[in-house]
Amino acid sequence: MLEFFWPRGGWRRAALYVKHRLRRLPDPPHRIARGIFAGVFTTFTPFYGLHFVVAAAIAAVMRGNIIAALLATFFGNPLTYVPIGVVSLKTGYFLLGLRPEAGAEEMHASLGRMFVDAGADLKNNLVALFTDADADWSRLTVFYDEVFFPYMIGGLIPGIIAGLICYYVSVPLIRAYQNRRRGAIKAKLAALRKKTQLAADEGKKGD
Repeated sequence: MLEFFWPRGGWRRAALYVKHRLRRLPDPPHRIARGIFAGVFTTFTPFYGLHFVVAAAIAAVMRGNIIAALLATFFGNPLTYVPIGVVSLKTGYFLLGLRPEAGAEEMHASLGRMFVDAGADLKNNLVALFTDADADWSRLTVFYDEVFFPYMIGGLIPGIIAGLICYYVSVPLIRAYQNRRRGAIKAKLAALRKKTQLAADEGKKGD
């Protein structure tokens, strides 16, 4: 459980690994960047637990690289989910003309608990459908109206902005990396051919 919040080697090492994997994907830069857009955008949606599925679906529609989309969802992690959630919620409240009952600090502290409690209520109500327990959907209705829907609407604008920034930053970086990598491979192949030719010439001289 601890490694979910602080992976072995730290988040910096995890970020470097993701960056390395993105650069080495065998696809044109614009397709990889589309996947990155899809993954980053998805982290601004309230579909926790389904981010991989949502990112892959968006990347498929955009004809982006699906692996890049999955890797880019690590833009959302335990260090960034709360600020992402607060920005999305506050934007949603503004767009919908709602006034949040909780202040920014209280919202920041309770955001994770809101989703955990909603998930527990959903599980209990689903169990109640097949048992004698009473199902109560009132709290989930409140959660949907006051948290989930504003989050979903409010996440669109910052999600698109963050996704576009990552898209336009990643395209030239990936292109430069791929060109440099192709150049290095060509240089190695040329050196290998030269070495092979020298060996062949030496063999002829020996004959």
